[in-house]
Amino acid sequence: MDKNKNKNTPVKETNYGRFVLVAVLILIAGYFLITQFLGKGGSRELVTTNTTPKKEVPEPQFKKQGELTFLSGKGKKEIRKIDIEIASSDSSRTYGLMFRKSMDDTKGMLFIFDEAGPQSFWMKNTIMSLDMLFVNEDKEIVKIHKNTKPYSTDSYPSVKPSMYVVEVTAGFTEKYGIKEGDRIAFSKL
Repeated sequence: MDKNKNKNTPVKETNYGRFVLVAVLILIAGYFLITQFLGKGGSRELVTTNTTPKKEVPEPQFKKQGELTFLSGKGKKEIRKIDIEIASSDSSRTYGLMFRKSMDDTKGMLFIFDEAGPQSFWMKNTIMSLDMLFVNEDKEIVKIHKNTKPYSTDSYPSVKPSMYVVEVTAGFTEKYGIKEGDRIAFSKL
């Protein structure tokens, strides 16, 4: 046993008081830093330093590349003729009618695929509502999706094998009485 150690000697002071003081100072400094980034109320979103404005995609202009006729039943009676843009490459089919703000009912887009098969479209980046008509290799309309939802990533499937898809403004098929079982005919310019 150490003879110099006395039981009545006070225990060395700890740095507990200093620790508390430093912790409080850190909390106060943190509060001021956070309020600088969040604003006075502390409830706004963080402000980013990126001041570069988003570039808006210019609205594509319609380019007539052909004509399409909707025919009733077995194709004996013309229902309606429209001007069409044609999307026959992967990139043009992917882009489709994206970023178009409007289109009158004398225009539409015809998507042509290399072979008939299950097709599925969505409305991502598509501003206006559309009617989508899926058409088989015999040019018979096999599925119509009416009044599709703009900007939606919901899938609009063909249900049956399709080689063509026609997109027209929403309400077109209702207005002109176009239904599944009707046909299309088209010509390219």
